[in-house]
Amino acid sequence: MNSPLVDLAISNDKASGIASPLLDVRNLSVHFPFRRGGLFNAQHGFIRAVDGVSFQVTAGETLGIVGESGCGKSTTARAIVKLVRPTGGEVYLEGQRIDRLSDREMLPYRQQIQMIFQDPFASLNPRMTIGNIIAEPMHIFNLYERSQRKLEAMRLMDLVGLNPRFLNRYPHEFSGGQRQRIGIARALAVQPKLIICDEPVSALDVSIQAQVINLLMELQEKLGLAYVFIAHDLAIVRHIAHRVGVMYLGRLVETAPKSELYANPRHPYTQALLSAAPIPDPVAERERKRIELQGEVPSPEKVYVGCSFADRCPIADPSCRETQPALIGGNHKVACFKAEL
Repeated sequence: MNSPLVDLAISNDKASGIASPLLDVRNLSVHFPFRRGGLFNAQHGFIRAVDGVSFQVTAGETLGIVGESGCGKSTTARAIVKLVRPTGGEVYLEGQRIDRLSDREMLPYRQQIQMIFQDPFASLNPRMTIGNIIAEPMHIFNLYERSQRKLEAMRLMDLVGLNPRFLNRYPHEFSGGQRQRIGIARALAVQPKLIICDEPVSALDVSIQAQVINLLMELQEKLGLAYVFIAHDLAIVRHIAHRVGVMYLGRLVETAPKSELYANPRHPYTQALLSAAPIPDPVAERERKRIELQGEVPSPEKVYVGCSFADRCPIADPSCRETQPALIGGNHKVACFKAEL
């Protein structure tokens, strides 16, 4: 049950015509403790994998999250579904705070939020048939009669483009793209409203990636699904997302509608990412100017007083190292003192 304040906020949103967010993530943090050194010179600290991430996703919307490897994208995804326990912050699903719930209390909400994993080879149980893999979530959430679950699994296989006659085959008998379709069918088995897609096509051949992306878009249109789509490929995110968030070292540094972000990137890191993305036009590829960042991505162990991107930023000045910029703005938010809002 929602608190009175949450109920009041929801009713006010309805009265004003503003769509209430399906997913509301507020200042989410995930810090992993570490210890290095010997008995007498041990050092303790925290790896700040996610450090104050906030965003919202409405019903039927796709939020794309991009960034370099190690920036905290996948940890953010896992923290939302509580595969990793958040260190701080709040996660709301349809107005209900879920980050503080026990595993038992969380179970009903897991039906509303499912996940598609990056590796289609490791995410399926090799000892189970495809039919049992897809039907297992139905059993856990007590959906359908036992006799109906096989028929529902076959229906879902057909929905994702697999032959229902393969119901009794095992994962090793399928290709990578087919296995990812099985993973999608499994996620759909409990009729979720939101699916977290953790780089679902990065392990697939380029020729298969487009097929899986188009399938996800078709399913969204048919079923009204919302996605949090995590990827490092900017072209894929541009194709599927409605809004895009750019992460750097555990923080969102820019969020905007897709068309706005790709046409008018404001954060220097976003500009560098887009300048590095290949363009299919050979003439434009030769003539465009790339932004080359200096240095390496710093360690998430380090605590920054100012902007964590300042050491690599081509336009940073001393003031950037004194205060950490907040993610501010209207529809287009950016965490940079030098950006034009």
